[in-house]
Amino acid sequence: MSRLAGCPLCDESGGRLVFQAPKWRLIHAQEAGFPGFYRIVWQDHAREFSHLPRADRMACMDAVTAVEGAMLRHLQPIKVNVAALGNVVPHLHWHVIARFDWDSHFPGPVWAQPQREAEAARVADVARRLPALEQELLSVLPRVA
Repeated sequence: MSRLAGCPLCDESGGRLVFQAPKWRLIHAQEAGFPGFYRIVWQDHAREFSHLPRADRMACMDAVTAVEGAMLRHLQPIKVNVAALGNVVPHLHWHVIARFDWDSHFPGPVWAQPQREAEAARVADVARRLPALEQELLSVLPRVA
């Protein structure tokens, strides 16, 4: 496995581990105010998606699609954001984030300035639905790993 010393996604899981596949892992990012915030992290240190062989790129997108679909079913967000930025941590990973029109940053990105304060009860309601979401993912993700 290819690792880069000092890379936070090589050295650490990057959040609460939900599922470990041979080439990638799904973590719950545990970002305050965004309970439906997950990351798919490539196991080997790679900077760019285009650096992966075609089969690996397809497997990654299958995983992203599975997470997005489960989010839509269990959390009913108004939108699911998928982003692969890597400007701060140049290790290939995808943010898969359930967004709601009531969340603190909507319609802006989660990294923008807040637009409002999110209602704690709504955030808690989404958080209560995460175990069912993750249970589905644990049954679906092994088929795409």
